[in-house]
Amino acid sequence: MSSLLVTGAGGYIGSVLTRMLLEHGDSVTAVDRFFFGRQTLPPDDGRLRVIEGDIRTLQQAELRGIDAVIDLAALSNDPAGELESEKTWAINHAGRVRIATLAKQAGVPRYILPSSCSVYGFQEGLLDERSPVNPLTTYAKANRQAEGDTLALADAGFCVVVLRQATVYGLSPRMRFDLAINGMVRGLFKQGKIPLLRDGTQWRPFVHVRDTARAMMLMLEARPERVNAQIFNVGSDDQNCQIMPLAKTVAEAMGIRFDYEWYGLPDHRSYRVSFQKVREAVGFHPACSPSDGAREVYEALRSGAVDPDDPRTITVGWYKHLIETSRPRVLL
Repeated sequence: MSSLLVTGAGGYIGSVLTRMLLEHGDSVTAVDRFFFGRQTLPPDDGRLRVIEGDIRTLQQAELRGIDAVIDLAALSNDPAGELESEKTWAINHAGRVRIATLAKQAGVPRYILPSSCSVYGFQEGLLDERSPVNPLTTYAKANRQAEGDTLALADAGFCVVVLRQATVYGLSPRMRFDLAINGMVRGLFKQGKIPLLRDGTQWRPFVHVRDTARAMMLMLEARPERVNAQIFNVGSDDQNCQIMPLAKTVAEAMGIRFDYEWYGLPDHRSYRVSFQKVREAVGFHPACSPSDGAREVYEALRSGAVDPDDPRTITVGWYKHLIETSRPRVLL
């Protein structure tokens, strides 16, 4: 059993990861500001300690005795990152570098930084961890800077691992419909049409939320000499998908006639990614496919377990709501 600290523990990935760690028998200190509600995490018990707090002000004392940090705290995604770009830099870059620095000073032996494959931007060919990056948005640029500055802290006593995650999908207690596959399912369920960001030819890698959480858990157990000071793409080669064919796959998985409608300006984020390195280093193989994820989200919508109209499921819209109404200080 390990004692772990997870920032962003109440978020889309964090709420899934926290449950998986608890099921594994670990103790978790969960740090989050809970913009989307405290209900995303189970109640505190002997192995779960919840801190409602900000990574920019978290005290070093909270890190003492911790075996590893998984630093998921961030303002995500690309649109939300542009909403208040200075805050995105302050949290997604400086805040996470601060946590890594405090962790090292507190004697925490391992730090995992979940980043994003969006740092690759628009590029041709199959990209791996040695490929040049081309971050196009504030969110991607802050991720890239956080990667470099946390990796610089790595040494023999402080194992730092960066995980560039593919676009995530699937069910979560903090549900999101502003992610490609989840949004496709919601659109076909509600309007009978899948919303597609022009022009449908763009490539994007995908990974199920439980699979990316499992990759983080594998990194907790990996020998430092295999992973320290390294970057790993997290996903699978066969889940590099073009958006239009992916939409047809989603409709087929749902058993609903395929129809779509365009929205937005052409998407310049297009990239295909190799996941050979993570497969060879820690034996990571995803267990879920886009069809699996589409079916589980569809069943949750059909059963009423998930509300397609919950405003909290669209991140940038919810941030705007918090800024404009009840909590104007939310991104300060």
